[in-house]
Amino acid sequence: MSETTTRAEATPPGAALLTHRQILTILSGLLLGLFLAALDQMIVATAMKTIADELNGQTLQAWATTAYLITATISTPLYGKLSDIYGRKPMYLTAISLFLAGSLLSGIANSMYELAAFRAVQGLGAGGLMSLAMAILADITSPRERSKYTGYFMAVFGIASVAGPVVGGLFAGLETFLGTAGWRWVFLINVPIALVALVVVAKVLNIPHKRVNHRIDFMGAATITIGLVPLLIVAEQGREWGWASATSITMYVVGVLGLIAFVFVQKRMGDEALLPLRLFRRQTFSLGNALNFLMGIGMFGGMVSLPLYLQIVKGFSATEAGLMMLPLTLGIMTAAGTSGQYTAKTGRYRVFPIVGLGLMSVVLFAFSTVGTDTAIWQPLVLMFFMGAGLGLCMQTLLVAIQNDSEPRDMGVATASATFFRQIGGTVGTAVFLSILFSTVGDKIGNALNTAFGNPEFMAALARPENQQFAASLKDGGTGLSLDNTEFLATLDPVLARPFLDGFSGSIDLVFLVGGLVTVVGFALVWFLREVPLSDRSGLERVNDENEAAKAPVAIH
Repeated sequence: MSETTTRAEATPPGAALLTHRQILTILSGLLLGLFLAALDQMIVATAMKTIADELNGQTLQAWATTAYLITATISTPLYGKLSDIYGRKPMYLTAISLFLAGSLLSGIANSMYELAAFRAVQGLGAGGLMSLAMAILADITSPRERSKYTGYFMAVFGIASVAGPVVGGLFAGLETFLGTAGWRWVFLINVPIALVALVVVAKVLNIPHKRVNHRIDFMGAATITIGLVPLLIVAEQGREWGWASATSITMYVVGVLGLIAFVFVQKRMGDEALLPLRLFRRQTFSLGNALNFLMGIGMFGGMVSLPLYLQIVKGFSATEAGLMMLPLTLGIMTAAGTSGQYTAKTGRYRVFPIVGLGLMSVVLFAFSTVGTDTAIWQPLVLMFFMGAGLGLCMQTLLVAIQNDSEPRDMGVATASATFFRQIGGTVGTAVFLSILFSTVGDKIGNALNTAFGNPEFMAALARPENQQFAASLKDGGTGLSLDNTEFLATLDPVLARPFLDGFSGSIDLVFLVGGLVTVVGFALVWFLREVPLSDRSGLERVNDENEAAKAPVAIH
């Protein structure tokens, strides 16, 4: 006998699966999750100096940032694969729950090492918030029309970017709030937002899901962890251990062996791999993610360095520094909105990452010339153009990768874009902070040696009110610690100048290295091919494939 299989729920080819109103309803849940991740990034970046001072770990702050980025990076491709298997909704709820738990724990941390551990838990949730939101958007909208909806994402990102630095600076500047140290609310503020997000997502995020029977690549997750973590740790700790020390060399070896094992495991797992190697045969996928990696390095290098420049060198409070980051946000929103509208109308997009990476390179090199006496309007203007460069690249590269991917790979392809950008960000943060704090001591020392020949400096040093500071400069300044830079705020400006010049010089070096990295990206982006954008959403493409494959199936 024979039986014909049918899908009663299938929509006719060419028909939209979701209305505009349904898409907006789903977006309300996605935007809450996105707001949660974006707000946290901006709050913590602005308040980190104060947090590090409070926990007496200024030179250890990279641990808190790097731990978050490591777990967010490693969990991102897992979310992509698991969401293809179990559906986007349960994995998105899991991501929010983990982020909530990590935020609560971070709010009660009592040391920099505890904060790093709890931020790692937070990162496990953050790994899914952005990538799954973009994967869901790819499911329900076509690449061509997606630009209309990314405006909502940019608006939420903009609101978070505006509110985050201000709120982060406000909490960092408060001694206490509701009986708890003000800086702890940098993390605790996430808790009520996450609870609301859980309720909304549970209610509105209902989209069709066809289970893809994948095996979970646990070995891939384990080997990439073994590969990345030692390399990132040595990037942060190498200045203390010594770059050629036995410990550092051990980390290099373990990391490289882990990455080799990861590639071997991915090849053996085939389509079940965490990152299927067949995807890298697509030029848009491989080159797009290489550009995401390089952009992530430059982006996080700027994000980490700018607040430190504003607070340490220019002496602004955390709140003021947060407000001064607004041009960066405005640049991102303006460029992303303009490029998105153009892409929606014309279907053209290749020019935007070319201009974006070129602009980022120029701006980072310009930042490397900013000094202690530079007028504040100059870095503010540069921030706007830095943001414009990022806005032209971020969404465009993601849409290009999604457009060139098959529906069955949408989760892992979308996650890969976030994954490689996060790897770049993790590497950039660890390496740039390492460059900063491994060079700042020598630069301050050189500035002090020069200052000792300045009569004005020596006269200030001899004043009675500065005797304690003068004593700390004996024996090469061993009485001073850069783990807490608050002493600069009350120090005689003449005596503080060598320290400000030292920090400024090291931050300039960070920007210079970031500019060199983005120049490499600018050279590569010219090879990116422009694939015509599809006008079919991920769900519609799946439906089309099902309709095309639907045929009488003989069952004997």
